[in-house]
Amino acid sequence: MPAPKVSLDLDYLPRLPKNKKVGIGCIGSGFIMADCHLVAYRRAGFNPVAIASRNPEHARAVAARHAIPAVYEAYEELLEDPKVEVLDVAVPPDLQLGVVRAAVRYKDHLRGILAQKPLGSDYAEAAEIVRLCEKAGIALGVNQNMRYDQSIRACKCVLDRGYLGEPVFASIDMRAIPHWMPWQERLGWVTLRIMSIHHLDSFRFLFGDPVRVFASVRPDPRTSKKFQHEDGICLYILEYEGGLRAASWDDVWAGPAREGAEADIGIRWRVEGLDGMARGTIGWPDYPHPTPSTLDFTTRHRPGYWLQPRWKEVWFPDAFVGTMAQLLCALEEGREPEISGRDNLNTMALVEACYVSAREHRAVPLSEVTGKKK
Repeated sequence: MPAPKVSLDLDYLPRLPKNKKVGIGCIGSGFIMADCHLVAYRRAGFNPVAIASRNPEHARAVAARHAIPAVYEAYEELLEDPKVEVLDVAVPPDLQLGVVRAAVRYKDHLRGILAQKPLGSDYAEAAEIVRLCEKAGIALGVNQNMRYDQSIRACKCVLDRGYLGEPVFASIDMRAIPHWMPWQERLGWVTLRIMSIHHLDSFRFLFGDPVRVFASVRPDPRTSKKFQHEDGICLYILEYEGGLRAASWDDVWAGPAREGAEADIGIRWRVEGLDGMARGTIGWPDYPHPTPSTLDFTTRHRPGYWLQPRWKEVWFPDAFVGTMAQLLCALEEGREPEISGRDNLNTMALVEACYVSAREHRAVPLSEVTGKKK
């Protein structure tokens, strides 16, 4: 087999739909909608036509900021609007199932739903959301936006072109202090379903489904002062059938940086293959300062070089173009979304398996949660 020709022209941007005028109805007006979804949609030329949230006054302010023509006092009223063909849901995970239950009754004009991650409070709720959408014939996509971080997308391209050869080992080293949401206190969980889910889904995007996972967790000392939880600092190892191992250290304590010590914040990732190696950084911890993620790679097909493609796009908010675009393209082409609800069930299963593993101190097969043998 001839050696691949190495190019820095990587496929790291999302493919856009031909028709950008599909009417998008937005449920939620918090940070992720106002500062990520809608900023990205306007840049891409998408068409948000309506918004509703539990705080109508805040929804009106967001509508004015982003030139959204219709504001509804309640999301149930928004669902009745025939101009809404795609629903963009950005509510806490324990409220998503209720929104979807209401939405599927409007299948005459509603063709697609982009749900937030995590897809419900647990695997069972996610499976019910998938069932409801499939029964109604509504395409369901999930906002697993790290798949559209530019460095992760570029790494996938490098892997697919064979520059790294067969993957051997991959890792993510996160030392960052997220801004936790108030609703997490009532749900009682922190990192696995909010941050680790990004990394678990990215591993699935890059390498497919693992056979099993082993996880170990402890509470985050900082967050423990606010509410009880088990999944603060999270460590986990994914075992793949062919021998590949992938691991992540999700350290949301990151030292006493908020308590007077100096900070050492960042996210680094690495993929090693038989023919090459890639390493990268994720720019998200610098938000709101726009810091592009990075990728460097080396390959025996072009020895003597570290190749360093660069770009101006950033994860927040530019990746949110991709999560909506993949749903719009799927509707346009009559196929499943790339990040479909059905596919995302295995990401939710991995999260669930991490909880079981940490509590029972054992490796947990993915099939134990999904009920499907590999």
